[in-house]
Amino acid sequence: MLVKRPGTRRKSQVPLLDGLPWDLAWPPVHIAIDTTGQTALRDHSESNKANFPKLLIVAASTLAKIEVSAKYCVIQIGETFRSRSTEKPKAYPPRALLPLRAIVFHNTAMNGNGHVVNGQTAVMANGVPRTPPSDWVVQKFGGTSVGKFAHQIVEQVIQPSTLTNHVAVVCSARSSSSKADGTTNRLLRAAREAENPQSSQYKTLVDIVLSEHISVANDLIHSTDLRSQLVSEFDAECQRVLKILEAAQTLGEVSSRCVDMVISAGEKLSCRLMAALLNDRGVGAAYIDLSDAIDFAAGVQVLDQEFYDRLAKLFAERVNAYPGKVPVLTGYFGLVPGGLLDKIGRGYTDLCAALVAVGLNAQELQVWKEVDGIFTADPRKVPTARLLSAITPAEAAELTFYGSEVIHPFTMEQVIRAKIPIRIKNVMKPKGSGTIIFPDSRSELERTTPGHDPKFFRTRGPHFWAHSEGPKRPTAVTAKHKILVINIHSNKRSLSHGFFAGIFSVLDKWRLSIDLISTSEVHVSLALHSELPLLNGVGRDEYQIIDEDLRGAIQDLRRYGTVDIIPEMAILSLVGQQMKNMVGVAGRMFSVLGEHNVNIEMISQGASEINISCVIEERDADRAINILHTNLFTFLE
Repeated sequence: MLVKRPGTRRKSQVPLLDGLPWDLAWPPVHIAIDTTGQTALRDHSESNKANFPKLLIVAASTLAKIEVSAKYCVIQIGETFRSRSTEKPKAYPPRALLPLRAIVFHNTAMNGNGHVVNGQTAVMANGVPRTPPSDWVVQKFGGTSVGKFAHQIVEQVIQPSTLTNHVAVVCSARSSSSKADGTTNRLLRAAREAENPQSSQYKTLVDIVLSEHISVANDLIHSTDLRSQLVSEFDAECQRVLKILEAAQTLGEVSSRCVDMVISAGEKLSCRLMAALLNDRGVGAAYIDLSDAIDFAAGVQVLDQEFYDRLAKLFAERVNAYPGKVPVLTGYFGLVPGGLLDKIGRGYTDLCAALVAVGLNAQELQVWKEVDGIFTADPRKVPTARLLSAITPAEAAELTFYGSEVIHPFTMEQVIRAKIPIRIKNVMKPKGSGTIIFPDSRSELERTTPGHDPKFFRTRGPHFWAHSEGPKRPTAVTAKHKILVINIHSNKRSLSHGFFAGIFSVLDKWRLSIDLISTSEVHVSLALHSELPLLNGVGRDEYQIIDEDLRGAIQDLRRYGTVDIIPEMAILSLVGQQMKNMVGVAGRMFSVLGEHNVNIEMISQGASEINISCVIEERDADRAINILHTNLFTFLE
């Protein structure tokens, strides 16, 4: 987008660098173009001050240029002006650089006081037109956040947010210390115990879940009536779970549907607690159980985009049924075809929050964690790690896959498609700006040669970062631990496509998901990640395979060649949008690792060009992250 005043000499473009000079805090920056020329530039217009802290009004007669790039908006005016606000006058430079997140352009006249009247508004999210957002903000809280900081969430996050926005809350099942000891994991263990006809351990596990929630209710809920009602609801929910497990044990089968019904209790208990806590603190809240939301699943064969669009609309209808209340929605949203846990995985609460945001056309989806946002590296392991103010969806997806818990890529896709920004924030520092994930201005696949299918051809031409000044660098470095490498070397000179087809059919048969792959005509190396132990023993010479799927896969793979495994490895990944077409970054990465005696087992770079990964020994992972961060990040500061 380019608007240029006739006769105005084109001025040099402002360097597009992070940190100059406007922050990324919400609400968004609003820009008004005054076609009457009455007001040159105005800041903090009184009529908009409450809703939009940053309002810039530029007279069209003095406007030199507005230029929208992939990330920023550059305003250029003919000379320096002073604001005419009631506050202390401020001088503005001829050019201003603004972060482009959800900029609103007004082409309108103003009244005598310089206020916008009868304006037409077009909302731009990173240069892409979208429907003006509602005043809803969707806040998703993870299990450990709810388990450790429930009252802080209510008093310091949700309650203040209700003063400026409508707020919808989505909660995961609570975890008092870690995910391993969380409610969902205990319920999953209970379901596994119910498969044993001789076991009664599942009753003990459900009793532990109930007693923990009752203890929290007694500690946090001040109102006797609310507390008594909440404890009664907790007891009824856990009794429901016990009946399901007793029936499953009698039948001798725990189906995926049964498991889904059992784990749904975790979100129900957590959200009932949060709703009661909000009401106890004077914030009107409504508990919304989404476990029965899907009434059309019988006719659904696949979980396609149409299915998720219908869900988003359905969730919005549930929320709108409680006007004036803060809706607290269960992250579990029903019996989807094939099972929620099997088809979507443990990230279903993130997906639920995303669909709620899409259905409400929210201003923002906020994902609250116990970290300030997304860093250039894990700050617990790298002291010099820096908080990233913003990253792209592609970068966030790569970081999530390769070890950094950001947000599930499929969840992110739903929100980004609707041009809704995602912000990662810290429940312990609610006033921090966090890290924002911008909707893409246009996908890389759309920048193709005219006349060709954009889904098939991809260009390698100049891109936005190529025009930015300053040093180019990766965005972040991360490591994924608990990696097992499987090497298959063909003992036949067969055609490579048959060799590969056989290997991948074995992986599919035994349901093994591969994180990284490196191939030649007769050799394949596979990097496999699992949170559950796959091997047993001490030392590489004494390891034995204890996972049935892995053992079966190894047996079948031996039909195609010699197989060996290398345990105790890690995937080291360098991620960054600026790395596209950046000459020498891979060489620099591997040279630095070699100089510090870090041995590389595998190397891989995807077609997206924003990720370079290698497999190294797990014992070297933390040291390697620090080495790369020092040499590829810090030295450029």
